[in-house]
Amino acid sequence: MTKLEQIEKSVAELNKQEFEAFSAWFETLQAERWDRQIEADAAGGRLDHLAEKALADFRAGKTRRL
Repeated sequence: MTKLEQIEKSVAELNKQEFEAFSAWFETLQAERWDRQIEADAAGGRLDHLAEKALADFRAGKTRRL
């Protein structure tokens, strides 16, 4: 049995309270990993083209006030 299969089996066996706690923990973990990835991408310049496009659209009047 693979590690993933073991995890799936364990999660499937959780009672309601345990599952809710696991879900909250997993959601937090996903958010933290997403934040770290965005920070790394921004620091590495991988989002620069998106910022440049947004600024170009703004300068060209292709945006609207929120």
